[in-house]
Amino acid sequence: MRARFRLDGQAAIVTGASSGLGAMIARALAGAGCALVLAARREPRLRALAGEIADAGGRAVPAPADLRDPGHAPALVARCLEAYGRLDGVVLNAGVSTLAPAEREPAADFADVLAVNAAAQLRLAEAAAAAMAGGGWMIAQSSILGRRAGSGAGVAAYCASKGALEALVAALGGRLAGRGVRVNALAPGFFPTPLNAPMVADPARRAALIARTPLGRAGGPEDIAGAAVFLASDAARFVSGQTLPLDGGMDVW
Repeated sequence: MRARFRLDGQAAIVTGASSGLGAMIARALAGAGCALVLAARREPRLRALAGEIADAGGRAVPAPADLRDPGHAPALVARCLEAYGRLDGVVLNAGVSTLAPAEREPAADFADVLAVNAAAQLRLAEAAAAAMAGGGWMIAQSSILGRRAGSGAGVAAYCASKGALEALVAALGGRLAGRGVRVNALAPGFFPTPLNAPMVADPARRAALIARTPLGRAGGPEDIAGAAVFLASDAARFVSGQTLPLDGGMDVW
């Protein structure tokens, strides 16, 4: 059974890998034996993470990319094929958010969040699927805010984008099943990351989020690591088109 969770001999792309949940997932996949292409806009952080993974006995190469550029998808796939000669998986983790109240949010800002968090994910999923000759896997990064309203004043665009992403995962799961490609998503609850730091800077709000989590704490690297490795591994070979809540029970509280 332990061998079914290993990813030895596989290669994958992880977007948004320079920090936060993307870096946590990258470390987990590398620890399970997967060779990685690390993609994000901040090249120095990517190089630092690639070095950390190499020091631990893994393999990773940095690939600076901006998902707003339509050319990012074929470029990342080509980088993985060049580095490892194959592509088995992709983690669609990169995302952005805004903090403007919904009733005053500029249309351009709303469109940008949807473009990065949903449309760009589809472009990379399509490019990756075309290169997965023997089947493969995809893990998208949703959020608890893809299935319930946020408690803050400025997450309407983010909620809309994550709801769209979960619908996209379901659609791709059915569409790509015939090629042997599994598509799933994680929907984290409260994990402290640089992306949500401005929203939880208030200690009272942070305490309120933990109080709404039945398990009584925020999520950490080890919590997302196991879920990501599971969805990427052969242990989840009969799971596709699904979104796995990873929120300490908040979704049903």
